[in-house]
Amino acid sequence: MFTKGMTKKVAMAAAAVVGLMGFSANAVTINGAGASFPAPVYRAWTYSYKQATGNTINYQSVGSGAGIRQIKAKTVDFGASDKPLKKADQDKAGLVQFPMLMGGVVVIVNLPGIKSNQLRLSADVLADIFLGKITKWNDARVKADNPGVSLPNMNITVVHRSDGSGTTWIYTNYLSKISTAWKNGPGCGKAVRWPCGQGGQKNPGVAMNVKKTKGSIGYVEYTYATEAKLATVVLKNKAGNYVKPNMESFSAAGANAEWSKAPGFYMVLTDQPGAKTWPITGVTYILIYKNQKNKSLGKEMLKYFTWCYKEGAGTATRMSYVPIPDSVVKIVKSMWAEKLNL
Repeated sequence: MFTKGMTKKVAMAAAAVVGLMGFSANAVTINGAGASFPAPVYRAWTYSYKQATGNTINYQSVGSGAGIRQIKAKTVDFGASDKPLKKADQDKAGLVQFPMLMGGVVVIVNLPGIKSNQLRLSADVLADIFLGKITKWNDARVKADNPGVSLPNMNITVVHRSDGSGTTWIYTNYLSKISTAWKNGPGCGKAVRWPCGQGGQKNPGVAMNVKKTKGSIGYVEYTYATEAKLATVVLKNKAGNYVKPNMESFSAAGANAEWSKAPGFYMVLTDQPGAKTWPITGVTYILIYKNQKNKSLGKEMLKYFTWCYKEGAGTATRMSYVPIPDSVVKIVKSMWAEKLNL
């Protein structure tokens, strides 16, 4: 049995514990959904953020298309997409968009005897493989890109996304820029009518299908390639140089991006100039409503995104994503102050 004095001491002790933890009494839950492109780093961020603040960030990696649908349906607090919405589309839906990370979409292969970054593909050859015009790995045009490399007499199996995907949007945006046949055929979109191949759900599904299918080729965000230990391909960029996918080449793609002149932060970084530029670099975005019905929750969201920009940058770099530069974060925060009703 507690005496009155003991009860008071217990209450004081409990209050002291809450004070030391700094967050338990006011912890909140924030729900988001969308792109699988940034999902590995988002998972790391949400874990670290909960340890630091007590707040829970639930993120569903369901693909960019589903993320856009869910934020428009108001079933989540924020959406995430690798396909940027143009400003007119944002305004129509009452949304604002801002960049969270940059990263590379890479080409992966499963070829016996071929190591990572050993196979080289020029832009037109890559496009014609995905168009189904080049069907053998020892095709003369593939061999011309790879003098001295022993290529197998093996059928090419194309693996692509089967869901609405921002990664697909980035990839097909690139193919549309470097191939007239692709531009006038499948075109650019979150989902396109693929001329050949088999589908996989989200980035992990494509990686898994490539890993289990000899002779296959696909495309994923770089982290998924490294996690699955899949061989990446060296690509010929706009400057005519063969470049490897890595932090240096991803960063080079965004070096000349003029964010201050991008309405609604709409920015596309595929097929950019530069000797060291990776040609299939993308930006992943966050979408939230201008008018936040729950203003307290809205403010907590901004605290989380601010933490991601600052405290999460090191984790992003270690996982081979490119953090948004401080100069751009400053522009984003100015937009928050001007556009958001909090």
